[in-house]
Amino acid sequence: MAMATLFLLLAAPLLLVIAIAIKTEGKGAIIYRARRVGANQQIFTLYKFRTMYQGSELLLKDMLHLNMYRTAYELDSLAVFVKFDNDWRVTRTGRFLRRTHLDELPQLFNVLKGEMSIIGNRPLATYEAEKLVARKEFKRFLAPAGITGLWQIRQHRKEKISAAQRIALDNRYAAEQSFGYDCAILLETMFVLLVNIFKRP
Repeated sequence: MAMATLFLLLAAPLLLVIAIAIKTEGKGAIIYRARRVGANQQIFTLYKFRTMYQGSELLLKDMLHLNMYRTAYELDSLAVFVKFDNDWRVTRTGRFLRRTHLDELPQLFNVLKGEMSIIGNRPLATYEAEKLVARKEFKRFLAPAGITGLWQIRQHRKEKISAAQRIALDNRYAAEQSFGYDCAILLETMFVLLVNIFKRP
């Protein structure tokens, strides 16, 4: 929590600039709130900077056929994770925030509330968690929910990671988590952030 407080104090001016940019671009809340499933399958409200146009979440069901995790062997109804390439619902400011992962900064408040950690497995949308539980994939929920983690940094190294690979990475972190492991992930995360900030879109 002390680290989250320090990060929030250092990032305060940046948080203000991002909030102004989001509000200037169009209607809608600055902060996006969503129910997520974290450690031990506990449900909490996750905070992010809004990166989509207002009401975009209502279009999700009509876009499932574009899910990048869907394969020829996996029907939409069985796909665990949902993610889209070049999502047209994302605003101009949102594209920058997503590329640099700055949209995740409000989750520092989740850390202060004890709902998340800096390092851990990504908290899942309820429908994603339900599908994992249906497959008896419980191990990844033994780790804390994190702002960054093993899956995120591996995703940076590789263009696409399959659902099976993502589950394996989450399970690996749950089994091997330690202070030293977290420090290594945090250092690589800082490197990834710097690369993405200065990389051309």
